[in-house]
Amino acid sequence: MCREITELRRQEQELLTKDAIIREIHHRVKNNLQTVASVMRIQTRRSDNPEVKDALEQAIRRVSAIALVHNTLAEGFSEEVNFDEVFADSMRLVGELASENSKTLKLRIDGKFGKLNSDLATPLAVALTELVTNAATHGLGSHGGLISINTKRTAKALSIEVEDNGVGLKKDSIGTGLGTQIIKTLIEGELRGKISWFSPKEGGTKVAINIPL
Repeated sequence: MCREITELRRQEQELLTKDAIIREIHHRVKNNLQTVASVMRIQTRRSDNPEVKDALEQAIRRVSAIALVHNTLAEGFSEEVNFDEVFADSMRLVGELASENSKTLKLRIDGKFGKLNSDLATPLAVALTELVTNAATHGLGSHGGLISINTKRTAKALSIEVEDNGVGLKKDSIGTGLGTQIIKTLIEGELRGKISWFSPKEGGTKVAINIPL
């Protein structure tokens, strides 16, 4: 009996040690990503080329979205993250971008993402940040507008709709930008999901995403 108790305690200690190591790894990854983002911010401020500045700013947002997931993982004891918290933080990044461009951006979020494994959370965070950023930057007018995010989750799938009330997209422009290609690669490649773009008659752009769980 004593041997069994000792063995159980040893196993518990191993699990605690393993969890501590995993959290420390996520913490270091987050710090390294933040360092990379800081270096890119410095380079952005020093550059006089608008295209270079824009490319660096986009890269900073993508790196920051990944860092948000690792930050959440570093604080917990699980490889699952509360994606609603991660998404809220990433939307703050988009809001800051809109403010810098003198746009008034309103975000309406309906539904819950719930907890997601880190393998899903990281690419999804980058894809959604990219998608909403594209809507705020290119889809909305010069004064801003509304972006709605509707989420429905079942036991087998996660459905997300992102819609803006902006100027809409031309059919021949869908899928041509780097941001859109990144989104498609993450959703269809890494997440094995489906993504479609629509231009509603009433205007704006709507994007539908379906990801298997």
